[in-house]
Amino acid sequence: MPARIRLNKFLRDCRLGSRRKCEHIVEQGLVEINGEIVTQIATLVDPEKDVVKVSGRIVKPQSTKIYIAAYKPRGVVVTLADPHARLTVLDALEGVPEGVFPVGRLDKESEGLILLTNDGKLSHRLTHPRYAIERVYLVEVDGGLDRDLLEKLTGGIVIQSGLARAKNAKIISDARDQGLLKITLTEGKKREIREMLEACGKRVVMLKRIRFGSVAVGDLRPGEWRYLTRDELRGLRRLVESAYLKKLRE
Repeated sequence: MPARIRLNKFLRDCRLGSRRKCEHIVEQGLVEINGEIVTQIATLVDPEKDVVKVSGRIVKPQSTKIYIAAYKPRGVVVTLADPHARLTVLDALEGVPEGVFPVGRLDKESEGLILLTNDGKLSHRLTHPRYAIERVYLVEVDGGLDRDLLEKLTGGIVIQSGLARAKNAKIISDARDQGLLKITLTEGKKREIREMLEACGKRVVMLKRIRFGSVAVGDLRPGEWRYLTRDELRGLRRLVESAYLKKLRE
């Protein structure tokens, strides 16, 4: 590693996300070098001598890849650092190794499985729409359910960010005042499920992600985390590779 490198590259080497994402972190004023806030992405850093912090946490270039499954509690934002000082997913997970970042998003009022890693390449592929990696959710809504709702969800609904469509939707339980759905998505649009159900006249009471690709939330409880098993990691990589080869054949 050279004696001095640009700040945005240094942060990327710390596995804080893509270079563009790291530039955004700097521009927000969330980075300190030797106790002074810096906002210029071209600032030079000496990795051997300078102390670099992001939102008060010391960060260092990472060489070992880390893969984690965690249960995000409700009320926590999925971001590396929040300019509004809200509780982030890293704040809520005690003892998580430094240098990891969330894979994709899960809105503040939702809960359940979130993946964390310092592997930017795998993270990009898991979240890019072209790879269509499945995410599975349990969703509790006010009011009863019917087959028409399932057809709307899988047929496609226009929401704020464009056309949204569930790959699968299934009724788990149904009562006059409350229903439970299992919904599978292959894209991670912002507040996608909530807006789809709101467009159908349904208010979401609880939204919990239970699976991301080959990884299930299992017995994790809010605020708990664990390292991925070899089989889980192999499963994620197989999904990405399979999707990539499928696109090549199309």
